[in-house]
Amino acid sequence: MFRVIDLRFVLKFIAIITAFVSTFTYEMAREYWHTDLPIVKVFSIAPWIAAGLFLILTTDTTARLIWKLIRKFKKNIFPDLNGTWEGEIIVSETLKIPARALIKQSLEEVRIDIHTETSKSITLETTPTIEYGNNRLYYLYRSIPKNPEWDEYQGTTTFDIRKLQIAQKEVLELSGVYFTSRKTVGRVRFRQISRKTNADVSFY
Repeated sequence: MFRVIDLRFVLKFIAIITAFVSTFTYEMAREYWHTDLPIVKVFSIAPWIAAGLFLILTTDTTARLIWKLIRKFKKNIFPDLNGTWEGEIIVSETLKIPARALIKQSLEEVRIDIHTETSKSITLETTPTIEYGNNRLYYLYRSIPKNPEWDEYQGTTTFDIRKLQIAQKEVLELSGVYFTSRKTVGRVRFRQISRKTNADVSFY
């Protein structure tokens, strides 16, 4: 399964940096103590360096900083969807339901919580992908109605991710068609209004 960042690349990066930092630390220690340390010390240092790098790369705050840095050099990398989103669920030409979403994305996964006045949807699975140069997000969810007498149901959406210019500001938009286990079909559209991931987007 594709992830936001290719984990094979991350593992190769950790291996290379671990080897470099371990050797550098060994040489610095040998120079500091003016003695020949056994080369085996390099192998005792390496696991701790690898563990530290892994924690840095999988911590959301540092991961987003690394992500931002990578995007400066590689523009076609999958976008950072973290933040608060507002939009609507288009059930029919005459029925549009206001909706809000909170997206939390790391280098490993994407979680989307969608809220309306009558239900909330939680993530079962997401798959970010790049198809023919276009960013897309496959989203499988479970919808939980506010009314306990209504049944829960599952649905799927394929989000197209676009960049819009609004008031000289670049804004991300998610849009796509949804299908549910209740055999209903509609469209959903969101625009990112903030990059904060701790906002309360619930209606109830």
